[in-house]
Amino acid sequence: MKRGIVKSSNGFINRVTVLVIACVLSFLAGVAYTKAGMPITLSNPIVTNTQTDAQHSSDQSEVKTVSMLDSGYSILDEQKQMNETKREAVEKWSVVRMKVTGYCPCSKCCGEYADGITANGHKIRPGDTFIAADKRFSFGTEMVIEGYSNGQAVKVLDRGGAIKGNKLDAFFHTHQEALEWGVRYINVKVREI
Repeated sequence: MKRGIVKSSNGFINRVTVLVIACVLSFLAGVAYTKAGMPITLSNPIVTNTQTDAQHSSDQSEVKTVSMLDSGYSILDEQKQMNETKREAVEKWSVVRMKVTGYCPCSKCCGEYADGITANGHKIRPGDTFIAADKRFSFGTEMVIEGYSNGQAVKVLDRGGAIKGNKLDAFFHTHQEALEWGVRYINVKVREI
């Protein structure tokens, strides 16, 4: 019998094939084998990846066992990154120069509509951030306004009689906060839907 080759009733099986079979069986048992054929116990056998290096000839093939936890690699992280890339490719953002004023739910800002409910029926809750925009921006359109809501995207949830064209009202919970915001002319990122 040649060194490195095991003879079976069906023919010849090389050492790599035997090692792969052993890895698969040991994977089910929670044990992996190193390149040298030494068994190691995995702390989490579910996240083990066994690969065959196809660049070597069949005589020099080697099997690599990698613990995903040890390398810091995560299948979930990769999937999340792929989903984010796909989402960004589908989403389109445009930048529009807008006049952004502050308002609150008081009668000075909202007049007869100072009831704590926005034009699309949203009941205002503590911590809410949203904007009132012209009808050309449908309810739910997301916008990023520099200096408002920590740079997070906010949705159009309200309308206003004086809000026409490239004008927005950013919601604040108190009249004082709205006054401190004042009137700003800034570039606003608008997510096209």
